[in-house]
Amino acid sequence: MAYWLIKSEPHKYSWQDLMRDGRTVWDGVRNHTAAINLRTMKVGDQALFYHSNEGKEAVGIVGIVREHYLDPSDEAKRFPAVDVTPVKTLANPVTLAAIKADPFFVEFDLVRQSRLSVASVGQAHWDRMMKMADDV
Repeated sequence: MAYWLIKSEPHKYSWQDLMRDGRTVWDGVRNHTAAINLRTMKVGDQALFYHSNEGKEAVGIVGIVREHYLDPSDEAKRFPAVDVTPVKTLANPVTLAAIKADPFFVEFDLVRQSRLSVASVGQAHWDRMMKMADDV
């Protein structure tokens, strides 16, 4: 299993929206690095659901339930989408401030490439995030 981080602005699509919907298409990604990450995702992988711009915190875990396919919102038919479903709400959201304050995360994509909307998360970073959220 691989781990990821996906970002959404809560006023556009929040964790609460995903909990209500139960499943959603993760679409609208137009950055090539983020698109490569979407194409790499496999069914069974998990991702941190991160509220960007407002809140700036990881609030939940999603499961990848459908691997990449053409993004229905992409008229050029070049970019992928995946389907995700909620797995669990984090006991304690993990804020960007807390992540940046921890030297362990100096090489973390969320810190290094802050605008990347879909990022890989290594096992060690995932484990540390789960500990920070008290979800170990």
